[in-house]
Amino acid sequence: MNGVLYFIERDLTKWTRSKISVIASLVMPAAWLIFVGLALPVKFNNTNYINYITPGILVMTMLFASLAGGSLLIFDKMLGFLNKFLALPTPRESILFGKILFITFRGIIQSTIILILALVLGVKIYSLTSIFLIYLVLFIFGILFSSISTTIALVVDDHDGYAAVNSMISMPLFFTSSALMPYELMPSWLRILASLNPVSYAIDTARALFAGNIPLNGILELIVITVVVLVISVYTFRRATV
Repeated sequence: MNGVLYFIERDLTKWTRSKISVIASLVMPAAWLIFVGLALPVKFNNTNYINYITPGILVMTMLFASLAGGSLLIFDKMLGFLNKFLALPTPRESILFGKILFITFRGIIQSTIILILALVLGVKIYSLTSIFLIYLVLFIFGILFSSISTTIALVVDDHDGYAAVNSMISMPLFFTSSALMPYELMPSWLRILASLNPVSYAIDTARALFAGNIPLNGILELIVITVVVLVISVYTFRRATV
């Protein structure tokens, strides 16, 4: 556990020294929330569009933050730090778990700011239990895609290659999810893709929590997917040679 905390502290120190990157990472989701959520006078199920889109923006914030987090491992590889870390007596999983937890923690902070902005704009949350479960869903989702991003970063050789893979994954996942429109308004081909998209699982679960429901099945599905991906990530990291 000491090793995990060390790697979290190391990345946290680096992150807090770059305040511009923190602000920049909030601009796009905040713009989506304000300019899309408020600009479209659309109602779904007797609710304003901003109420509908807010869970999607929260999950999108976690998605982009998690996938961007893989660049931390890329830079460690390029600068030679990862070789030194792998040679330490600390278990290799400490490096992996430290990265995953820090990336998720960073995404939670960014999502909190977006959530506060949504509340200021009039989005309603029904109970403290719903707030806690929304954060639980975001945390699980962050672990899921942080595991994916660190695994990809372990395989990809350079930052440009990782940036290309990141772009290739993030936008299609978001636009083929249920973030922007309900399933019944989608074309049939998009409805199939959205129903299979893990991003949709997180968005639908968060959306149900905003409405005051407790979708245990959605939370359990996310947990199962996350555990499977995390096991694959640990296995890949144990066999890594840099």
